[in-house]
Amino acid sequence: MIQAVIFDMDGVLVDSEFAMRKAAILALQEWGVSAKHEDFIPFTGAGEDRFVGGVAELHGVPYVLDMKRRAYEIYLDICNEDIVCFEKIPETIERLSDMGLKIAIASAADDIKVKANIGAAGINPMYLGALVTGSDVEKKKPDPSAFLLAAKKLDVEPQHCVVIEDAVNGIIAANRAGMFSIGILSSFSEKELTDAGATFLAKETYMIPELIRRLD
Repeated sequence: MIQAVIFDMDGVLVDSEFAMRKAAILALQEWGVSAKHEDFIPFTGAGEDRFVGGVAELHGVPYVLDMKRRAYEIYLDICNEDIVCFEKIPETIERLSDMGLKIAIASAADDIKVKANIGAAGINPMYLGALVTGSDVEKKKPDPSAFLLAAKKLDVEPQHCVVIEDAVNGIIAANRAGMFSIGILSSFSEKELTDAGATFLAKETYMIPELIRRLD
């Protein structure tokens, strides 16, 4: 039944929120913005334009694209040091590939951040059949566009895909795409992910292969 696995990035493969907030804070200082980590909470998961721009505007400074560009420059310098990589991710990706499954990553983040995170996590790009980033789709989760595009790139019908997500909006997007979903308990509670429609729940991403066998 399952032919492909589509991973979200943050909260599933890595936790890069602290690193991105740190980079954005340092970048915004160059525009006179004294941001704090908690300022970014309302804009988390909305893509980096809103992540950086929303905080700039919160402090009364109009957003310009150079703010995000500068934040990414800093992020690339600090990501290997400040990103938290979840346990056994490279081995899990390889195991899924050995099971004959196609693998994709679909993230709301920009291409530059996603590729930096893949490198920091030690994921071998050869196992990735498709990569969908925030610039590839106009509508963000809970819209299903990112997952549907990933399935199309993998040449797999949506009903044969399982999405690995940590966020309620991601689980909703998977359901709207007609896909199975496994909720990782890193950001939301069991109840929140279950109420959103997760097919299964997992405490750790490395548990995914055994759950997928249950779907078959």
